[in-house]
Amino acid sequence: MPNDERNLAKEYIAAFNSHDWNKIGPFFADDCIHEDMASGMSFHGKQDLKAYMDGIFTRAPNVKLKLESAFVGGDWMAYEWTYSGRYTGDEPGRKATGREFSIRGVSVSELRDGKIRRNRDYYDMTTFLQQLGLMPNTPVV
Repeated sequence: MPNDERNLAKEYIAAFNSHDWNKIGPFFADDCIHEDMASGMSFHGKQDLKAYMDGIFTRAPNVKLKLESAFVGGDWMAYEWTYSGRYTGDEPGRKATGREFSIRGVSVSELRDGKIRRNRDYYDMTTFLQQLGLMPNTPVV
C-alpha cells in the first residue's frame, strides 16, 4: 500500500501493470466493489475482482494502463488512463482477434482507510469493440 495518498493512482497503476495480484490486491478493501460501467458488470470482494483481473491478463497478456492525470481528495480519487494491449484470448461470447487496442477512460474510486472501497471505470465500449474488429466502424444513424 502506498505511503502517500497523492501517489495512490500512480502506485496502483504500477501494480496493475505488474499483472501480479499480490501487488494489486492490497490496494483494495476486502469488501470492495468494482464496476465496469461500459460492460455493465460488477465484481464484489477481492476474490471476485481477482478472477476478473486474471481474465484480463489472460485475454490480453501485454495489457497496460498509462496514467494521464489523477486527483485524490479526502475519500475520493479520480484518474484518467489509457488502456492498451493486444487481444489474444477468447472469452465467453467474444473470440480473440489478435488486434491491438488503445482506449482512454477514467476511474472514480471511493476510498476507505487509504484503500479502494468502490471503483467505477468509464470508457467507450463501442470504440473498444471497433478496435478489436468485433464491431463495424461505420456510424449508426
